[in-house]
Amino acid sequence: MYTAIGYAAQSATTPLAPMKFERRSPRADDVAIDILYCGVCHSDIHQARNEWGIAVYPLMPGHEIIGKVTAVGADVTRYKVGDLVGVGCMVDSCRECEACHADLEQYCFEGMTQTYASPDRVSGGHTMGGYSNSIVVNEHFVLRIPAALDPASAAPLLCAGITTYSPLKHYGVKAGDKVGVLGMGGLGHMGIKFAKAMGAEVTLFTRSASKADEARRQGADHVIVSTDAEQMAAAAGRFNFLLDTIPVQHDLNPYLDTLRFNGVHIIVGLVEPIDPPVHAAKLIMGRRVLAGSLIGGIAETQEVLDFCAEHNISCDIEMLDIRQINEAYSRMIAGDVKYRFVIDMATLKA
Repeated sequence: MYTAIGYAAQSATTPLAPMKFERRSPRADDVAIDILYCGVCHSDIHQARNEWGIAVYPLMPGHEIIGKVTAVGADVTRYKVGDLVGVGCMVDSCRECEACHADLEQYCFEGMTQTYASPDRVSGGHTMGGYSNSIVVNEHFVLRIPAALDPASAAPLLCAGITTYSPLKHYGVKAGDKVGVLGMGGLGHMGIKFAKAMGAEVTLFTRSASKADEARRQGADHVIVSTDAEQMAAAAGRFNFLLDTIPVQHDLNPYLDTLRFNGVHIIVGLVEPIDPPVHAAKLIMGRRVLAGSLIGGIAETQEVLDFCAEHNISCDIEMLDIRQINEAYSRMIAGDVKYRFVIDMATLKA
């Protein structure tokens, strides 16, 4: 064991504050990493404030981690000291079930071990995330960061990136398809970039006409203001796919009307009950699919990193001093960030 430092919440109502804690020494198949950057995901806020009712304290968020390898266990073959690496949303799984054997560790039948606030299946206790100066992770769950990527802006690719890339790839988005992206936050702006790189014609759905210029800067071909009944009616039956990144409850029915027959509406932002209910006829009458998707497996997460390096895709970020993390949370809730905070861990002092 060794002593690490980071920022953690001690309860659902207390701000994040510095904390010293114990990390395990590397096992034979572990990689030890000094953390350089860590992205700030909206789920960090949900967890820190126990808005999903599953938090454990002390809770140290952070699952978009970029760092350098400082030590490797005797059995490690993929990495060496000095390598630039990443750690995303999970750090373990059973690795024996059907999902794990299919490189879909995020759907592990026993449940993946998340990077923070998750029971550690080996050590006991619960995992502590990337708002810290270091981490130790089994090599299977460590990612190689391509040299072509900027390390700081690569951090959100490990969550926001894979969350939007995985469903577009799984459902077969291809050149010529018409893809609608609902919402343009941390997830939405990445969805636009990926769909465009896959050759699709991309439309942003937004409640605000003021976002049109920004959407086009991100690569969108068209913008539909979802509160404009005429624009929504004109879009009926147009889209092959909808990537729904909206993180709060919203009415899916008007969006389903914009799908072609065999169209797919993919939810990646909402983790609450759908309200108001979906009218089943909107699915039945067009053989439409309402689907969900959760991050991606380790192999696919490496794939998205390589895809971004090849296509010069990165996340739009604002660098953050970790001492301002609580203010950053308030700004995120207000929508005042374009589009992802990334913590510079050089600002974390013992």
